Amino acid sequence: MSGGRERDSEAQGHKHSGTQWKAVIQTYSYIFLWITLSATVILINKYVLAFAGFPYPVALTLVHMAFCSSLAFILIKLGVSDTVHMDSGMYIRNVLPIAALFSGTLWMGNAAYLYLSVAFIQMLKAMMPITVFAVGVFLGTEKYSFTYAMNMLVVAIGVAAASYGELNFNLLGVIFQGGSIATESFRLVLIQILLQQQGIKLNPVTTLYYIAPACFVFLCVPFSVLEMPRMIHDEALRVNWLLLLGSAAAAFALNMSVFLLIGKSSALTMNIAGVVKDWLLIGLSVLMFRSPVSQLQLIGYGVAFLGVCWYNYQKATAHVIKPPPPVEDDETRPLSSGSVSSHHHGRT
Repeated sequence: MSGGRERDSEAQGHKHSGTQWKAVIQTYSYIFLWITLSATVILINKYVLAFAGFPYPVALTLVHMAFCSSLAFILIKLGVSDTVHMDSGMYIRNVLPIAALFSGTLWMGNAAYLYLSVAFIQMLKAMMPITVFAVGVFLGTEKYSFTYAMNMLVVAIGVAAASYGELNFNLLGVIFQGGSIATESFRLVLIQILLQQQGIKLNPVTTLYYIAPACFVFLCVPFSVLEMPRMIHDEALRVNWLLLLGSAAAAFALNMSVFLLIGKSSALTMNIAGVVKDWLLIGLSVLMFRSPVSQLQLIGYGVAFLGVCWYNYQKATAHVIKPPPPVEDDETRPLSSGSVSSHHHGRT
């Protein structure tokens, strides 16, 4: 009898182990998919804007928003994803500010590709978690810490060194990318204040359903003023609709990969995945677009990289050690369109 119980216990152990391995393989498959799609969106956008005869970042972003709005509407109406009831007052107060900031993030982030290499842009994005923390302190969602401030200093020194070593430095491009990082940081903190603390939970499909149409409307303003007059008189303009729709489809698929990852991995795992993606993009930028990268840049980015890793480790250990506050909303990470981490982009 004891031998039979031992065999049953052993079989259950093997079954449990097999289930665990299946879950691990599934999680890392989703992470690999997210890294691949995120890199794909960035590289396609760079190619469209800098090499395919379509140097109009607002127009490209409008195509993305129209495509994502339409598909999200279809998915909601087909019942593939649940929607969230929201009256007009709540929409204006809680969603429109986030949509306005997201419009700025996408516009300026895509505009930077006209002036900077993908490799250098990824190096500048190392400032993102530090900027999010600084905005959180400013708006009261984070508490100031001298240790975190030292982290900021290390990352800032690393990014400054990488910028000084950039062989094709362009101030306008850096301003665009800095603006994109700033608006994205405010957006992520406002998601926490305006949505999560109000008990409003949006998955990536409902996020696109509510935010993408508003982004489209907001982006029509800079498009009509800055780009439409130029496009009308641009004899060299080439519109490859297949490429534009492919870019939009990749951006939508990136958001769906976020949907797959919900609850499947920790914030620390996603931060590590984001770092892997950044290094991958730097290498692909050098290989595909012949982007020059100096030794000083790599050293500077290495310093910034170590600062970000230490910051992420401190945040992760602080979260484990300290008990969570007694709030009703148990979500600990804001959901964003094109991005998973404080890095979104996926962002496109």
